[in-house]
Amino acid sequence: MPMNRAHRKLCSSEEWAQTTKERLLPWALDEVELGEDVLEIGPGYGANLRVLVEQVPRLTAVEIDAGTARMLQDTWGHRARVLHADGAAMPLPDASYDSVVCFTMLHHVPTAEQQDRIFTEAFRVLRPGGVFAGSDSLPSFRFRILHLGDTNNTVDPDTFPARLTRAGFTDVSVDRHPEANGLRFRARRH
Repeated sequence: MPMNRAHRKLCSSEEWAQTTKERLLPWALDEVELGEDVLEIGPGYGANLRVLVEQVPRLTAVEIDAGTARMLQDTWGHRARVLHADGAAMPLPDASYDSVVCFTMLHHVPTAEQQDRIFTEAFRVLRPGGVFAGSDSLPSFRFRILHLGDTNNTVDPDTFPARLTRAGFTDVSVDRHPEANGLRFRARRH
């Protein structure tokens, strides 16, 4: 389901891009070694992508929305590989990335089953020793208002570790943000 107008406006804003750069990514990736080859699942309007391209040698982005993927390709294609594809069925080889990341997008995936397929795919494309890391929002009144008419399927932080373990990951951790209404996760492929 597409995002509502207010949500699209927020996610494509310079204010959101700055929040991502200054607060979200530093917290979500604190002490995470991304490596040389990084895959971002669900970059949306590119707020995270534009930060990541400055931090890693090679970045691939997989975006499910065709129009958004074209926009990302036009804007960032000279710095990142952008693919129009579903994160739950990626046309990428096994064990090809040092890290896989996704930020503030899991709640846009309509079902837990589809989220689980994304986790399985992240595991599949990771090299041994690679890390799957990211963040997402937790439910709140303001969050629900912003998502009126949108897909809003938040991940339960209490069951999330077991879901990542079922996908094959080890060293799983899920932390709630001490001030913001969100979570971050890290999991490793051994």
